[in-house]
Amino acid sequence: MACDSIVCLVQWIVFVPTLIAGLPLNLAALWLLLFRVRRRSESTVYLLSLVLNDCLLLFSLPFKMHAYNREWKLGRGFCSMLESLVYVNIYGSILLTVCISVDRYVSLCSPFTARRLRSPRKAWIVCFAIWSIICVASFPVYSFHSANSTDKYCFQNFSNDTWNQVGLVVSMQVVFCSSALVMVFCTLQVVRILHRLRRRNPEDEKLRNNKSIKIVMSNLFVFLACFIPYHVAVLIYFVAKNVGGSEIHPLREFVHISSCVSSINCLADGACYYFILKENLQSALRERRAVICIRDTRTKPPQTVTQSTLLDVHDNTQTGKQTDISENHTDACERQTESISHTDKL
Repeated sequence: MACDSIVCLVQWIVFVPTLIAGLPLNLAALWLLLFRVRRRSESTVYLLSLVLNDCLLLFSLPFKMHAYNREWKLGRGFCSMLESLVYVNIYGSILLTVCISVDRYVSLCSPFTARRLRSPRKAWIVCFAIWSIICVASFPVYSFHSANSTDKYCFQNFSNDTWNQVGLVVSMQVVFCSSALVMVFCTLQVVRILHRLRRRNPEDEKLRNNKSIKIVMSNLFVFLACFIPYHVAVLIYFVAKNVGGSEIHPLREFVHISSCVSSINCLADGACYYFILKENLQSALRERRAVICIRDTRTKPPQTVTQSTLLDVHDNTQTGKQTDISENHTDACERQTESISHTDKL
């Protein structure tokens, strides 16, 4: 179907790449979390919830594209469920991203306090609470369309009563604004800590090339770029709708377009956290190799003394040096262990 409006065009431009790229990235991240990450940490629990949340949005995008300016024939209940998934994703992503940011900040700022406050079990409880609150809060979505209305559209033409609910719009703005402030604070503090760690550990490669800082800052940028336009659009449209402006159609299109922009978040999440998980797996492998290396060194039987070994010992004795056959191997293990960076927490 040819697009006859700017909203339809933006949906195709945004949703198609988001589906094509976002679905494989999120499925890859989900596969890593379920089958490759053996040790469940707080961050992996939050990441798992975030990936599942994004997958729900990806499920609703084809229906949203199909429904725009078309008669909906799949039932009002299914329509309301899809509409609720959009709001569940928006505020689920906001709150879960904030949890990841706070968890990262606490683990770096106060590592000893973090051991007492953080645990995978507590992370599961937090995620369950977030999902429960958001699902309950999404119930008003089922009343967005009037019960006695003959409206046959989905994702649009909400009833006038919807835009008269001051508490609903205020709650949306409060949740987002408070979450944005927490994100900005935690991100700036984490960047400050990483700069301080880089000064203390100038030889650390990840700290030296600012890789961790780039990941943290990109998370903040994606968060603000995806969600600020939508909440600004909703607030402006709400005011215009209640003031009784003569022409609000452009504002309605602004709301739809900003909603499309917010869905890019699931694509950015999938890409960003896939690489984070990949780095964490590589760090875990390095740590495991270092432990195995040290263990093998401690349990290694005495090495057979050969003629070349005796010659080396003789040469070192003449130069006043004492030779330990396993010294080089042990030093290599210790260097490998010390190479595990503080930034692996990120």
